[in-house]
Amino acid sequence: MRFDIITLFPDIFAGFLSESLLSKAIEAGLVEVHLHDLRAWSKNKHHKIDDRPYGGGPGMLIQVEPVVECVESVRPLCSDPGQLILLSPTGQRLNQALAGELTATGRLILLCGRYEGFDQRILDILQPRELSLGDFILNGGEVAAMAVIETTIRLIPGVLGDERSHQEDSHSTQGWLEFPQYTRPREFRGLTVPEVLLNGNHREIAAWRADQSRRRSAPP
Repeated sequence: MRFDIITLFPDIFAGFLSESLLSKAIEAGLVEVHLHDLRAWSKNKHHKIDDRPYGGGPGMLIQVEPVVECVESVRPLCSDPGQLILLSPTGQRLNQALAGELTATGRLILLCGRYEGFDQRILDILQPRELSLGDFILNGGEVAAMAVIETTIRLIPGVLGDERSHQEDSHSTQGWLEFPQYTRPREFRGLTVPEVLLNGNHREIAAWRADQSRRRSAPP
């Protein structure tokens, strides 16, 4: 799967791309991540890509010209045109089902905002799909882009060591939250591992886990 990230701050991704499962997936050729500095498409000698909003108001807006030209340059870099995603608090809420849908596309172009947002003509011209992590505001779209990458790569065959991992994750099984899990030691400060997990009866263990998931997922 290929990700193209359009951002004003590409260095934010340095550590993210070089650690853990994502780094291994990139090394194995299962995932490609390409960073594109939006300032490279600025025609301003100081590489500015923002300006004051018409009609007044606080903050600055990202200008239409560099964004549209950047996306139009990035799209042809791969034979798959991919899906353009704009990370925005007004977008569709990201969930596990949507992550599966995004993974199936094969390529995502992630457009990270900053400041007070985008000139509306960017949305009018490019018609991106808008995604949100929830009802809160971030300083920019970079963290949201990382979340999209994290949740989608887990669904790519070969990325996880055990393919059952994502199938048993919270929200993956009938929308339930994941059951409690335990490892060694068997007892710590008076808290012990439930006996059902120690008896070797896989049918009883599966039933216990399903019951625990239902309990955790029940509304308060």
